[in-house]
Amino acid sequence: MTMTNNSPYFKRHIFFCLNERKNNEACCAQQGAQEAFDHCKAQVKALGLAGPGEVRVNKAGCLDRCSGGPVAVVYPEGVWYTYVDKADIDEIVVSHLKNGQVVERLVTPEHLGR
Repeated sequence: MTMTNNSPYFKRHIFFCLNERKNNEACCAQQGAQEAFDHCKAQVKALGLAGPGEVRVNKAGCLDRCSGGPVAVVYPEGVWYTYVDKADIDEIVVSHLKNGQVVERLVTPEHLGR
């Protein structure tokens, strides 16, 4: 992708909640969020999707969707995902981050918040 003055620096961002709560409250950190983040970052790099004009994989604190966790959100579309394993992350990377197609089966239900 050639950068122009109108182009975003990154085509897409994916933010992974890595928040860890005290007192045994449910949180994404307890559900393998760090491993999912690491796997996503490696997959994005392996597919040549990393860097300016492409995809940025970001860590985030609490995204306030704990009851749907673990969660990640893709911008600019604002699509929230709940994932279970590396296969889910792989599907998000190829389908959404690479090809722009939302993975409907992994979309976090709207009503799930904290």
